[in-house]
Amino acid sequence: MTRFHTAGPTRPTSSSGLSRRGLLGAVGAGLATATLAACGSGDSGGSGGGKEIVFMNQSRGQAATLKKLAQQYTKQTGVKIKIDDVGPADFLTKLQSSSQARNMPDIYSVVDGHSMAPYYKAGWAMNLTDQLKGSWGDTFRPATLKTTTFGADNPQHVKPGTYSAHWETPALGVFVNAAMYKGAGLNPDQAPATMSEFIDQLRKIKKTGKGPFWFATSLSNQLIQSYGSNYMSDEELNATFVGKNSWKSEGWRKTLQLVVDLRDAGVIYNGSIPNGNGDNPTVEKAFFNTQGVAAIFDGTSAVGVARATAPDFTDFRSFPLPKANDGTQTPRLVGGAAKGAAVNPRSKNADKALKFLKWLTAPDQQQAWAEGVPLIPSAQAVSSKTIPQQLTGIAAKISDIQLVQNQILEQVNTALQKGTQALVLKERSVDQVLGDLDAAQKSA
Repeated sequence: MTRFHTAGPTRPTSSSGLSRRGLLGAVGAGLATATLAACGSGDSGGSGGGKEIVFMNQSRGQAATLKKLAQQYTKQTGVKIKIDDVGPADFLTKLQSSSQARNMPDIYSVVDGHSMAPYYKAGWAMNLTDQLKGSWGDTFRPATLKTTTFGADNPQHVKPGTYSAHWETPALGVFVNAAMYKGAGLNPDQAPATMSEFIDQLRKIKKTGKGPFWFATSLSNQLIQSYGSNYMSDEELNATFVGKNSWKSEGWRKTLQLVVDLRDAGVIYNGSIPNGNGDNPTVEKAFFNTQGVAAIFDGTSAVGVARATAPDFTDFRSFPLPKANDGTQTPRLVGGAAKGAAVNPRSKNADKALKFLKWLTAPDQQQAWAEGVPLIPSAQAVSSKTIPQQLTGIAAKISDIQLVQNQILEQVNTALQKGTQALVLKERSVDQVLGDLDAAQKSA
């Protein structure tokens, strides 16, 4: 999934980009910078080496399938796997404290590259580049590898390479409550052709007394970047993210206008968007659990959360963010890679952990991931028939993923999230927010 790169010293931070990343914010940033750097300069370190492999798991939606696969692996190989189910709220906090104590697990979940870069720089992740050059790497979708590889010019100054392997190819789009759509006389299986058509649908839903549309502040950057692809190529998006193109361009102006259009149409639920560490779980709860809103912008991994927290609610659909009426480009999804893991190279169990990671990402196991979570697998060989109805709308466009080498800098990302909130609340104009983004880019 989208990485957020910072030009300054790398450190775990509270800002993030995916659906549950908003929960990953309780990390002491300043302390982490010093401590991780010290860990990186030490000797072998690492706590691995026990009789069982310890996997620190971040995902609540994938926990049940992970445990089932771990039991299967133990049965097949005799290697015991202990799942340390930390969950999304405490994952980065515990990972940081583990690195401080030099007590890192043998293998652990990875989230966005921005959050994980400090651990990669400190030597807590095996460089898998050579491993992925062979048959193992050939099993993945090319976009999965491209979006998880740190290039030579990455602004976080991570040594070029690939430090994680992923069993999920995610994307972000729109999820709609089928019953609410039908109640408004709409067909939930027919995706709107354009954004104006989508807004018209939301107006009709509002007339039924239901909440029309919602998205988390922490996902506003993905919403904006997704819509921006209507006006800019991947190369032009990348040029903005590295400071070569201005945020004040006409393409970004038209992109931010989307927020104004949604606001002025009155289709943003409650007239505001939630923020803070629990913003996207709040949105997901409103959609999956209490069913108070008809449509949300979220990632495909949300379906796993729905299955884990609201298993009785399955009557929903998905589709990509509708294209702009005046777009000049074919719109492309934000996505690339989501759930996966990194191996602690300092662990005495590193070789065993690597074998387990290869097994977890093999097509047979990805079939189990796709059916159990569910999710869109990263293995090319897994049949699309495993993808549930709720994900087929987004999955149909999974090949249209943005391939942008560098991503939004942390400082700009923060300004973009604040700017989106300000637009919704009519506190800033589009031009003012664009100016804020340009200033953030130049000061980063």
